[in-house]
Amino acid sequence: MRFIYGKQDFRSQERGQESCWLVTNGLGGFSSQTITGAAARNDHAVLMACTQAPNHRWNLIHRLEEVLETGNGMEHLSSQQFRGLPAEEGWKHLCSMEVDGLPHWWYQLNGVQVEKELALDWERNTLAVRYRIGNESGADCTLTVTPWMQFVPKGKDLSARQRFVFREGAVESAGLRLHIKTNGQLQETPLCRQTLWYAYDACDGRRAAGHTASNVHISITVPAGVEKTLDMVFSLEQELSAAGKVLQNAKKRLRALEQQSGFRHSAARQLAVSADAFITQRASTGAKTILAGYPFFEDWGRDTMIALPGCTLATGRYEDAKSILTTFLEHERGGLMPNLFPEGGNEPMYNTVDAALLFINCIWLYRSYTGDEAFVQKAWPVMKRIIEGYQKGTEFGIHMEPDGLIAAGQGLDQVTWMDVRIGDILPTPRHGKPVEINAYWYNALRIMERLASEMGEAGQSYGELAEKVRKSFVRQFWMEEKGCLKDLVSGTKADEQIRCNQIWAVSMPFTMLEPRQEKQVVQTVLRHLYTPVGLRTLSPEDAEFHPTYGGPQQQRDLAYHQGTVWPFPLGAWYLAYLKVNEYSAQAKRQVKQQLAALEPALREGCAGQLPEIYDGEIPTASRGCFAQAWSVGELLRVYEALERSQLKH
Repeated sequence: MRFIYGKQDFRSQERGQESCWLVTNGLGGFSSQTITGAAARNDHAVLMACTQAPNHRWNLIHRLEEVLETGNGMEHLSSQQFRGLPAEEGWKHLCSMEVDGLPHWWYQLNGVQVEKELALDWERNTLAVRYRIGNESGADCTLTVTPWMQFVPKGKDLSARQRFVFREGAVESAGLRLHIKTNGQLQETPLCRQTLWYAYDACDGRRAAGHTASNVHISITVPAGVEKTLDMVFSLEQELSAAGKVLQNAKKRLRALEQQSGFRHSAARQLAVSADAFITQRASTGAKTILAGYPFFEDWGRDTMIALPGCTLATGRYEDAKSILTTFLEHERGGLMPNLFPEGGNEPMYNTVDAALLFINCIWLYRSYTGDEAFVQKAWPVMKRIIEGYQKGTEFGIHMEPDGLIAAGQGLDQVTWMDVRIGDILPTPRHGKPVEINAYWYNALRIMERLASEMGEAGQSYGELAEKVRKSFVRQFWMEEKGCLKDLVSGTKADEQIRCNQIWAVSMPFTMLEPRQEKQVVQTVLRHLYTPVGLRTLSPEDAEFHPTYGGPQQQRDLAYHQGTVWPFPLGAWYLAYLKVNEYSAQAKRQVKQQLAALEPALREGCAGQLPEIYDGEIPTASRGCFAQAWSVGELLRVYEALERSQLKH
């Protein structure tokens, strides 16, 4: 899918920083800046390398300064805001910027046309940048590119004491060596420093300024009437590929991903390519993993289990799915799955109640796509331990009550996805019996019942417990007068808040409600929580509703699950809507029409991606992570349901 940004999109410095682009390398490293090429966040980087996949990330090249000298003087093509200094305003010379998998810029100045494109080499910490300069100015022109560097871990700031050394075609700092290859003139320069202003971080109460340094630049002179190409490659690898080869391979790979997905709709094909950004290597396990979101998040168990069906199964990436699930198999403990994976010698963290139950669901879905019975046999002992762990009780207060329902959470532990904690404050305490957890629990029991015979075991006990859970669930959660489900059974006022979590009690493969009740849930969620870009986490009619998300950390956290719109539950809502309307032609038309509202969202925030969240009242601008795995994955499942006659249940 091709996203074109023109003068109307960057008619000011501020407007040009509203959207960004993202390119990844399969290791956790990435390249991302605004559409005008500015670093508006401390996490922006032209080259964010990853020295140990997927989370040991280093901001090496923070931005590129580009200066074009013509017979009329020197002008910046780059754009950047600084603290205490005038901004670079290259956006004034930018004719268009487009993203078609990779970013591409076109500048025009005094008869000189400059085109720029870049790519990352797959599974290498290598950046290729290419400039094509066509000189029709009537005089020689010179393009000078200065890499402004940090050589610091992602999110950290450059110290004034940090040294940079240039020798033998490489820059060295902080124990890292960045090799440079170019057909231009590479020249050492006196060490200079800049202080950048991060407009996007400043508005969210994050660090508003950061420092960069440079001790080299690259230049090329183009005679009048001549066109030349300036190539440059920056890499932590000693063996450097040619820039043209890196660009060509990246384009070819993205087109192959699009074809492999098998989708017909252009937005679905785009999301299939977007999903690739999140699937990375993990050095500590030697297998694949899913990063939760860019630029902030690492790989989390819960996010992985939610994102996996759409990002891997719906896109035909079955081996990746198997690799990810194998990692979880090897790290089950006491019936729980990791929420955070180990780094170095650290132990995994298991503070999640949903990941293990969703793991069983993912095994079921994987089998339905692939027919891989051998893998189910391998997973079966772990699946049994999960059920046993939840029945007998495990960490974080996770246990089965006498009524068959699952209760979870204790003290200050937040173990559902609404897990914000601010010191001793829990903005959304969900200790007790959460609605979606018990929907997952019932679904898991029915899956175990069906798979047991294939594993040579009796499934009757799973079925009997599932029936007990169903009766208890309907009796305790259903609110006839409101036509929806309680969010929680805890004996507190939070129980009857109208939240989006109830939608999973309708959308899972195996569900507990009568058709009439399921339809009412869908209608209640539509009336209170639905927006074209996601579901609200709390009804606007609730006294605790927060209409906006922003400001300092505590202010953001207090709003995070109190009305803020999340795109990923929208996937479950559409699947539930199709289900209760029996996948009729009219229902499919309605969903297709509503999905059209998501296409503009693909060019706002981060080109081709779906974000983490939006404001609760008026969800017009993306917030949080500009690219979120489960947002992409869950919407892919909706496109799959619309396009493919054999739905995977």
